[in-house]
Amino acid sequence: MDEKDNTIGRRSFLKAVAASAAAAAISPDMLHAGNDKADSLRVWSCGGLAEAFIKVNENFEKKTGIKIAYTGAFAAALGKSLLGNAVTDVFAGRVLALSKKLREAGKMVYFRPLCFTEYVIITPLGNPAGVKSMEDLARPGLPVILAPGASPPGGDAVMAILKKSGLEEAIMANLIMRESCVIKMMPKVINGTAEASIVERRLTCLPEFQGRVEVHPIPEELFPPGPLTFTIGVMKHAGNRALADDYVDFVCSDDSQAIFRKQGFIPAVSEKGRELVEKLGVKDV
Repeated sequence: MDEKDNTIGRRSFLKAVAASAAAAAISPDMLHAGNDKADSLRVWSCGGLAEAFIKVNENFEKKTGIKIAYTGAFAAALGKSLLGNAVTDVFAGRVLALSKKLREAGKMVYFRPLCFTEYVIITPLGNPAGVKSMEDLARPGLPVILAPGASPPGGDAVMAILKKSGLEEAIMANLIMRESCVIKMMPKVINGTAEASIVERRLTCLPEFQGRVEVHPIPEELFPPGPLTFTIGVMKHAGNRALADDYVDFVCSDDSQAIFRKQGFIPAVSEKGRELVEKLGVKDV
């Protein structure tokens, strides 16, 4: 069976969620994507992790012969469905509170820290406006583009950074365009329509954008803690608990974590990752 027939496609899932009256009103067929056979494993993750998981899953399949039925979609929608009647074997989601809620509800057996995201300023190649800091974004007349209405936590997180910097009013005054999607925003920085924006570093590592913008750090103390953390856990209804455990170990191994690093994340096994585990309290409940 073709992979697309054996799992919920990322775009199909997003369309299904958008079409429903409630964000997580998922059809019965979607609740049981994949199967419980010993030669397959159902893995759900938030969409931001999709590119890394696709590569990790390929490596796991080559090594073990186990088929991964993978879905990457909105973490909030997936999490809400899992708190209801949906089942999967392994879930990797954004926001620590979601994993804790799944544990407390008895839906997840355990979770482990997976990786962390970070936010950066991006400018066109050559950085013609000389933008390197949040203060630069507040310079009068600097053309800035943001996506404050982007799906959570994209827009909310960036607005929290602006507010914490104390420069929100000045930076918002420079907005030449409010995008609804961070992906749609990227080309406008690349082609120089805007001189700067704020995005997750992972976006700059996507094939269509890699090497096409300049990246400048934002002080970590400005980051909102909620969306920084990604965890991975085994679910209560995992069809093969031992296999699910092995898969989580594989995803958290040094080789797999290197893939997450390449995709713009901070691996949990790295020195910085271990620091963030302690700082953000990424511990099982």
